[in-house]
Amino acid sequence: MSLFDCHTREIIARTAAFLAESRVPAYIVGGALRDALLGLPSADVDIALDGSPHRLGPRLASLLGGRFVSLDSSRDVARVIVRVIVREGARSAFIDLSAMQGGSIDADLRRRDFTIDALGLDLSSALSGDWKPMDPLGGSRDIRARLIRAASETAFTDDPIRLMRAVRLAAETGFAIESATQAMIRRHALHLRRSSAERVREELLRTLALPAAGRWLRMMDSLGILSAILPELDAARGVTQPKEHYYDVFGHLLAAVDFADQIASENYSPPLIGKMMPRFEGMSAHFRQEVTDGHSRGTILKLVALLHDIAKPQTKTVEPSGRVRFFGHSEKGEETAGVILTRLRVGRRGTRLAQTMIRHHLRPRQMAGRGELPTDRAIHRYYRDLADAALDTLYLNMADFLAARGPLLTPAEMERQATVIGHILAVGPQRRTPPSRRVALLTGHDIMRELRLDSGPAVGRLLRVVAEAEAGGQVKNREEALTLARTHLAAGGGGG
Repeated sequence: MSLFDCHTREIIARTAAFLAESRVPAYIVGGALRDALLGLPSADVDIALDGSPHRLGPRLASLLGGRFVSLDSSRDVARVIVRVIVREGARSAFIDLSAMQGGSIDADLRRRDFTIDALGLDLSSALSGDWKPMDPLGGSRDIRARLIRAASETAFTDDPIRLMRAVRLAAETGFAIESATQAMIRRHALHLRRSSAERVREELLRTLALPAAGRWLRMMDSLGILSAILPELDAARGVTQPKEHYYDVFGHLLAAVDFADQIASENYSPPLIGKMMPRFEGMSAHFRQEVTDGHSRGTILKLVALLHDIAKPQTKTVEPSGRVRFFGHSEKGEETAGVILTRLRVGRRGTRLAQTMIRHHLRPRQMAGRGELPTDRAIHRYYRDLADAALDTLYLNMADFLAARGPLLTPAEMERQATVIGHILAVGPQRRTPPSRRVALLTGHDIMRELRLDSGPAVGRLLRVVAEAEAGGQVKNREEALTLARTHLAAGGGGG
C-alpha cells in the first residue's frame, strides 16, 4: 500500500533522512494513515517528533527549499510548506510537525483528537509497501463505520482547535460526527478563543478551500463554532434587507459563500447560472493561484464573500417611507474585515486583497445607470484603482448579486448582470496587450520635457489623465496626448 504520490514520497524520504541523521525518533500520525486505509493518496503529512519542531523545522525547511511557519509556539506545533511542481502547475505540500506528547508514541496517540487519527507509523518504514499502523483506540473500526469520534473526554479542552478540525474532517472524508462528540463540541465551542490565531486561520481557510464550503460553515454555525471564531457575524442574524433581497444579512453572507464556491470551482447550480456566467481566459487557473498563507484566490473569494456585508447591521437605517439603507457599509466593512483578518493573522497580501474587494464590492454595478454599460474610461479607472483585486472583485460582485436574489433570480436578471460583468471583462486589460508589452503614449520624462515641469505629483496626475483618455478612445497618438496634457495643465488640472 502506497501512502504518497511520487512528489510527496521524495519530501518524506528527505525528511526521514534528516531526522534520522539528527537522531530524532519520528512517526507519521493521523490523516495520511487514515487516507491510506481509505485508499486515498495524501500530499499533507503530520509528523510527531521526539524533539522540538521549532528547533528542527527551520533546518528542515531550508533542506527542502520550503518555508517554515510557526502554528502554535506554546504547543510546539509548526509547519513546513514546500512548493511542488506537478503536471497541472504548482501546488503546496504541507508537513505539519508536533512535539510528541506523553513520552512515547502510544501515549501520544491516546492524546490525539479523534480515534480515526490515533494511528501511528514509524517514519523510517513509511515508504515501504508493507506496514500496519499502531491503533490503540480502534480508529480502524471507526474508519470502516465512517464515524468521527473524540479520542477522549478531554480531547477538546486539551486542544480546542480540534473543535474546528472535526468539521473539516467531516467535509474531507464524508464521515458523520458521532452524536456524543457533537454534544461535546457544542459544550466546548467557546474554548476556541484559547487557540492560537494562526491555527484558527488555518482550519478556517482549509475548510473554505473544500467543495461546498457553505455547507460546512452552516455545520460550524450549528455547533457554535462560527460564533466563537467570528463573533462579528452574530450581529447579522435576523437583520432584514430591502425587498430585492431574499435572505436576511446572515443568510445572505452564507449564500454568497455558496455562489463564490460555484464560481471558484466552475460547478454551477442551477445550470442557468453556469450557462450565463461571464468568463475570461485562464479563469480556473486564476482562482487556483496561491495568494496568501499557502491558500488560493478561490479560497479568499469565499472568505471575503462571508465578510463582505459584515458592517450592514451597524450601518442600517430605515427612512420614514420604510426604505432600508446601509450607507457606508462597504467602507466600514473594509475596516471591520481588517480587524478580523489581523486578529486571524492572515498575511498582509491577503488582508489587502480582501479589504480592497470589500470596499469596492458594489462598484461594478455602480459604474453605469440601470440598463447602461460602463464607459471605457470608467472601466479603465476600475482596473487602475483595484489592480490585483480587479478580477476577484467582479466575481465577488457576481456572488453578492446571486445571493441577494437567491431563489427569486430570473433569467432576465441574470442576463443583465452577466452583460455588465462581461463588458467590464471584455474592455479590461486581460483582453488587451499585456501591460508589460504595451507602450504608453507618453512617459513622465515626455511630460516634464515638453511641458517644462519638474518631477512631482503634477506629472503623475497628467499621466493618469492621458491614460484614461487613451482607454476611452479620446486620444490615439502622442501628439493628441500632448495636446490634452497641455490643455489640462493650462486649466489648472496639473497643479497642487
